Parts: sequence; C-alpha cells; structure tokens
Amino acid sequence: MAQKQAEIEVWGTVVFVDVNSQTASISDLEEALSEVRAHVTHIDEVFSTYKPDSVVSKLRRQEISIEQCGAEVHDVWNRCAYARDLTDGAFDPWSVAGGFDPSGLVKGWAADQCARIFISHGGENIQINAAGDLSLRGGYFDGSEVKPWAIGVVNPDNKEELVQVFNLREGAIATSGSYERGAHIHDPHTGLIAIGAKSATVIGPDGGLADALATALMVEGRDGAGWFTRPELAAYSAWVIDRHESVAWSVGPESLKL
Repeated sequence: MAQKQAEIEVWGTVVFVDVNSQTASISDLEEALSEVRAHVTHIDEVFSTYKPDSVVSKLRRQEISIEQCGAEVHDVWNRCAYARDLTDGAFDPWSVAGGFDPSGLVKGWAADQCARIFISHGGENIQINAAGDLSLRGGYFDGSEVKPWAIGVVNPDNKEELVQVFNLREGAIATSGSYERGAHIHDPHTGLIAIGAKSATVIGPDGGLADALATALMVEGRDGAGWFTRPELAAYSAWVIDRHESVAWSVGPESLKL
C-alpha cells in the first residue's frame, strides 16, 4: 500500500491532501502530488482576486473581456451563472465590489480537479480538503478495510467543538462560515454582510456547486431550503446553523441520516 499526505499553502489558506492506493506506487503518488501542486498554483495565478496580474483581476478591471479568456475561465464563468440561477441570485459573483469574483465556487471546483489528478495516477482513497471544501473519493482505507470518511463540522462560535459528523465515501462536502476569514460573505441583494446563517454545509457530487450553494445559504438561510426541491439538486443536501436561533436544520437526501 502506498500513502501520501501533504499540506500545500496556496490561495491564502492550506490545501490538505490524503491519498492511498493498493495498486499505485509511492512514486506514482509523488508524481501526482507534484502535478497537484503545480495545478493549484496555476489556479491561483488565473483566479486570484488578490494578485493584480491574474486573469480574473484583469477581467475585474475590464482590461480583458470574458471572450478573451481561456476555456477554464469560461467554464467557471458558466458554472457561476448556473449557480446564480439555481439560487435566485443569492450566489452572484458579479454583484461584488470590483467585479466578477468566483472565489465562492473555485475552491470546490479545484478540489475536484485535484482528486481527478490523483485518480489518473492510481489513487484510490482520496481526500482533498481546500479549507472547508472537500473532494472525497473511494472512502477511507484504515489499513485493513475501506470505511466512509468522517467529516466533522465545528461550532462557528467555538472552533474546538464538533457539532456534526458526516460519513461519506464519495463526492464533495463544502462548509461556509466565519471560521477563517470572519464575516466576509455579502448579500448580493443588499450589499451588506450576509445574515442568513452562521454556518452552511452542502453535500453533493460536484464540489464547485456545493461550494456555491453553501455560500448562498449563508445569505438566504432557511429561505434557501426550497432550492433543494429542484430536480437539478436532487443529489444535494444541506445542514445549516441559523444565525439568530443557533439551531440547525437540514434538507435533502443526506438529512435522512442525521
């Protein structure tokens, strides 16, 4: 069995990687890790809103148009538009100061890409944790058997307290809150700080969309529960801590396991 763990400092945070394989060699996983390091650095150079020479920064300053951008920027742009429509504008990267800011989708989208890189090199049991946006593949191998990954959600008022655990073998899980960056999510409808929820966790097959939905639920809170009745979100679920009552609610297929 080959195993590789690493922490990659990028995007102003840390991306944690944990991968196992019973078929690939350690050199295979090291090669994959090198590709992942290069890839997340590339993502930062393209999508960072803090680096003045990034493609997105130039797009925000209107030095270039979306038509002049490459395929990956078009992909993220279209995914953002799709998430905006699904959330009735609660997720809207075009409404922020300075112009288009896809940060609320990119980490989850990139985590899925990193998982695919490891799979292409023989990785079997994979966790990519991009500061609360996780992409999971193949379950957790404990040395003798494969089990679900146990993914915890902490109390937004006390990071030392675990308030919920999800057991997942496959897919994505994204949590938005004030854990790392304080109250940084704005309500696109008002321009003010989002007050819909203290913490929002979304589980589903696509990391980018899960990331965007979690961001949107921070804005809408309980008013966003209706999104999950739409056919497009049949495979997604949410677990949310209200801002005012400090109680949790859930919606979607995963809520049946709570």
